[in-house]
Amino acid sequence: MATPDIHEIPAGPHASEVPELAQPARPAAAALNAPFFVEVLASKDEVKHRHQVNALPIRIGRGYDNDFILDDPHTAAHHAIVEQGEDGSLHIRDLGSHNGIVHRGKRLPLISINGNTVVRLGHTNLRVRAADFQVSDELADTTIHSWEGWPPALSGLAIMALLSLLSTWLSDVSKYETIRYLMAAAYVLSGGLIWSGIWAFANRLFGGHARFGRHLFIAGCGMAAMEAWSLFSATAAYALSLEFLSRYGSHVVIAITAAMVYFHLSIINPRHPRRIAMTAIILGLIGSGLMLMMNYQRYGQAADELYMSQILPPSIRLSADQPVDQFINDAKSLKEKVDADRSKAVGHDDQDADAAE
Repeated sequence: MATPDIHEIPAGPHASEVPELAQPARPAAAALNAPFFVEVLASKDEVKHRHQVNALPIRIGRGYDNDFILDDPHTAAHHAIVEQGEDGSLHIRDLGSHNGIVHRGKRLPLISINGNTVVRLGHTNLRVRAADFQVSDELADTTIHSWEGWPPALSGLAIMALLSLLSTWLSDVSKYETIRYLMAAAYVLSGGLIWSGIWAFANRLFGGHARFGRHLFIAGCGMAAMEAWSLFSATAAYALSLEFLSRYGSHVVIAITAAMVYFHLSIINPRHPRRIAMTAIILGLIGSGLMLMMNYQRYGQAADELYMSQILPPSIRLSADQPVDQFINDAKSLKEKVDADRSKAVGHDDQDADAAE
């Protein structure tokens, strides 16, 4: 007797009573914690403003019947909708707009989003976060809040004034005149105030507060560092015969200026120290490169000057004197080089004159 196939349903009066095969149950969608927050972002993912929506779906567009209204002429009246998908996650769906939804440079009709997903609608970057989004730990507050207003401002002005008086006194070789010192102080203070005012305006524009005193203090410290380097490089170059200190000293001044830019930008926006440091380094490298090209165009060499231009009292000189024979040989070599350069220049001029005729 043949064994019936196990897949067959036996016939008979009770065949209709055989239950249908059960379908696998669809998993329930995970519940998202309301309310939701739609955040409009700046170019560096910084929140410009956020809007709370109490429930899904979230309709987004320029029309006043939306849950989140965009003030962007490059978005449609009903541009997109944020809703919960079958898997429980959030989705943003294009509602047939002309410019669509762009994520990572690609236009997509439907995008699965989380709290860190940034999408662009028209010219507006935004993201959606639920109430249970985990934020990062708080940052340690290292700001000296008492160093605001008049204390840093007066300190910066005092540094600039003393710096101008010291510099004028060191370079003064004529009869003492008060007006000369007052004019030097006025020039230095005016330059420091203008420099600091520009940064304070930028701080007010992008940071919300001017903080003029802090920027003035940074300017004073930067000027003091430049003057200290000028005195040190001139003295060390003369005393130890280290000519490169004076011949390439402008690059240190550029580095000090880049450091000043770093501290100014850190006052405006302290959230991205690495980006600010890289910006300052790049600006310093660009400045040094331009200085090298200018020197080569002006002098035919990369150094700032052809020879050590500042001579100090012989009593501070520590390096040994050169023998007379070595000095004469060096002078002969220099003369030969100059004569060769002059001959080349004359030859080029003659060729140009012949070509003109």
